[in-house]
Amino acid sequence: MLPRRWPYQGNAEPVPRGAGLPSPFTDFTAPMSLRPTIDFLLNDWLAVESLNQRERFADHSRETFDAVLDTCERIAREKYAPFNRLVDTQEPRFDGEKVILPQATHEAHKAYADSGMLSAAQDHEIGGMQLPYTVEAAANSFFAMASVSIGSGLLTTGNANLLMKHGTEAQKRVFALNEFSGRWSGTMCLSEPQAGSSLSDVVTRALPDGADFASDPLGPRYRLKGNKMWISAGEHELTENIVHLVLAKIPDEQGKLVPGTRGISLFIVPKKMVNTAGELTGLNHKCGWRGTTNTLLNFGEGKYPVDGAAGAVGYLVGQAGKGLACMFHMMNEARIGVGLAATMLGMAGYHASLDYAKNRPQGRPISSGGKDAAAPQIPTSSACCWRRSRIARARWRWSFTAPAWWTSTTRATPRRPTRPVCCWRC
Repeated sequence: MLPRRWPYQGNAEPVPRGAGLPSPFTDFTAPMSLRPTIDFLLNDWLAVESLNQRERFADHSRETFDAVLDTCERIAREKYAPFNRLVDTQEPRFDGEKVILPQATHEAHKAYADSGMLSAAQDHEIGGMQLPYTVEAAANSFFAMASVSIGSGLLTTGNANLLMKHGTEAQKRVFALNEFSGRWSGTMCLSEPQAGSSLSDVVTRALPDGADFASDPLGPRYRLKGNKMWISAGEHELTENIVHLVLAKIPDEQGKLVPGTRGISLFIVPKKMVNTAGELTGLNHKCGWRGTTNTLLNFGEGKYPVDGAAGAVGYLVGQAGKGLACMFHMMNEARIGVGLAATMLGMAGYHASLDYAKNRPQGRPISSGGKDAAAPQIPTSSACCWRRSRIARARWRWSFTAPAWWTSTTRATPRRPTRPVCCWRC
């Protein structure tokens, strides 16, 4: 049994019968929105305020958590929901040089970055809020429910969090902090066209870049050549730069790649250095999250040489050959985020379908003389209730005049049947 305070199981102020829930895609001002559910889950079920007893979250309270939720709900309502259909119909397109996105996408991304949610869980010293991940995830659910994806916040945060865990101090300062501020965005580049999700078949190569490759202040410097496929947010103009985290293999002394996943290393490959190092060759059309670019990236074709040489410049993260273990830090975070987004999109679809089923006009009331063409149409749900009630009441009345064999063979002691109701909504 769910508690009585569960928003959809007997609230103190239940939604009146027949008052449907407007679609969260288009209307965030509905009397019953996602907020009551979030409040119940955080405060009544998870008791999130108990986290404030921990030193890291001691500065927070119910008021600060509510303020974050209020801000994210407002941004989702004003900057995301009104353009949900727009980004679904006007997919990202590539003009041969850059990706074209609707202006609303740029405005939504800027509003999200300015809110501070990219660094919400980070330390105060680097501009974060030290917000519990539980509250951060709940706040982000408003965006997931309001849109089919505008921007790349999930990947940017995961990218920066990986670097905060496994990167050097210089990599944290140059790459991660710029991502948390919203100036740059991030991706993860794992799959390849010929290998799909089989990471043991990765063939992107990374060769030392010059004799002084190991002394670069941003980490050991390599030249990468290869292809990465299905890279979400791999190219756009939303931010000044894009930080790609790329899996590649360093050849052995014979120039051969180590088989399997043991030889995979992880590299930071920024889109822009002195010149662009990773170039976009085309866009893939997406079944879901159509507002996010999905790209095929070529590294090292030589179209944009760096220091006069072909190959995208990348900086080693962690130890050589241990890149997959580092990448799992971002992969696991992204899995949680994608799961949350999928759940919220499903919830949005449910509410949109419920609203449609409750309010779609269908049919007209039937009187003794048949349907009255002049009468206004009634909602589908009301028509359903009316038909069910007519059938149920007819059966109830028929039970009083049923033949003797029916009552004697089906009931030991004939009794008056319980008066029926029309359906669950009545």
